[in-house]
Amino acid sequence: MTTTPSEVAPTRRVDEEARLAAVHRYRALAAPRDGTFDRIASLAARVLDAPMATVTFVGSDRVWSEAVHGPLGTAPAAPVPGLCASAVLQDEPYVVTDAQSDPRTQGHPLVEGEPGVRFYAAAPLVTPDGLRLGTVDVLDTVPRRPTGAQLDSLRDLAALVMDELGLRLSAVRTIAAERERRTEAERLARALQRTLLPPTLPQVPGLRAAAAYHTASPYEVGGDFYDLFPLDDGRWAFFMGDVCGKGADAAALTSLTRYTLRAAAIYDPDPCAALANLDLVLKGEYQGSDPRYCTAVFGVLQPVADGSFTVTLAGGGHPPALALRADGTVRPISTMGGQLIGMLPAPRFVRATTTLSPGESLLLYTDGLTEARLPDGSLLGEDGLARHLTAGAAARATTEPERALLGCVQALLDDLGEGVSDDTALMALSVPAPPAPPASPEENR
Repeated sequence: MTTTPSEVAPTRRVDEEARLAAVHRYRALAAPRDGTFDRIASLAARVLDAPMATVTFVGSDRVWSEAVHGPLGTAPAAPVPGLCASAVLQDEPYVVTDAQSDPRTQGHPLVEGEPGVRFYAAAPLVTPDGLRLGTVDVLDTVPRRPTGAQLDSLRDLAALVMDELGLRLSAVRTIAAERERRTEAERLARALQRTLLPPTLPQVPGLRAAAAYHTASPYEVGGDFYDLFPLDDGRWAFFMGDVCGKGADAAALTSLTRYTLRAAAIYDPDPCAALANLDLVLKGEYQGSDPRYCTAVFGVLQPVADGSFTVTLAGGGHPPALALRADGTVRPISTMGGQLIGMLPAPRFVRATTTLSPGESLLLYTDGLTEARLPDGSLLGEDGLARHLTAGAAARATTEPERALLGCVQALLDDLGEGVSDDTALMALSVPAPPAPPASPEENR
């Protein structure tokens, strides 16, 4: 059905508030200028053999032309009754065969001024819930009477506009839903990761300790872990490790590994014995064709009367701890030869011993750090890490050397950016340097 001047049926009352909300919602989707609506306007002009065509949205005080074919401006215009502002109120194509004699278009600026419209035909853009957003319309400067087939084609072109808007709306909703899911996944990953790590490290008399966790992906739970806890005889135990995999399986393995090492230290705090106990537990828990394994370093701190600490370490496939000496040098505490835990029939674990004197620190880390990529694509490696720490030795001469050490490594991770593809756990153990003696009166002169 086509609305013509001879039909004086009252316009159906519409929910204008809902219509305007839909206009603003859908018009935002029309903003990308990818040429889709321009092609539809051009096709509308060809189908009706007219020099001008537009795709418009009609608001409460503006008519926006999202696509224009022919000599019509694109600036928003007031919704003057007679053309678009009237066509959007109809369910069927709206036709003005001669605008100069049609009472509906009297005084319209496009009729009285440039370009002097005489013929106008429009099909409404109708949402699936029946709200009319605007029109696909054609205009001419001479009177015309379109055929039924031409108006059917105009209606089909309006439907194409709505199909395109529907696709864009679906894409926007999909992206929003995916963003919401990723946000929720990130929140859950952070919450789960916190349960796998000690909330704070305990205070060790004569020692300063700090830890940090650098997450490569906010959406996955990593398998890096660490801990520091007291033993019954005045010594302190610590460990750091990295389990295979990501996500829920890695979280379960991390939890099992961490609590197994703590329990093992109660019965026998010997570092090699603790790792051997963990190896047996992992093999008993994960049998068959789907083994679970990890790397780890386990250590015991023994305080010495002179303020230093004896450190006994055992390593199972884990990167070496680094000792940062008082003279500024960086030395690895090698446990080379230590093998993966939970994988081999009879793994070998390697023991090493060192002393941390006042003014010295021990850095433990997981391989996400040394396997990070430099800008040239090469791995940072243990040598690259040692060079970086050596260059920053002066900056660590503070009252909180453990935090300065972690800050130095964190700055490196930040500089590497996307070159860091795996999570990195860090733990720094520092023996404070003795306070400098007060200056003598002669030195103050």
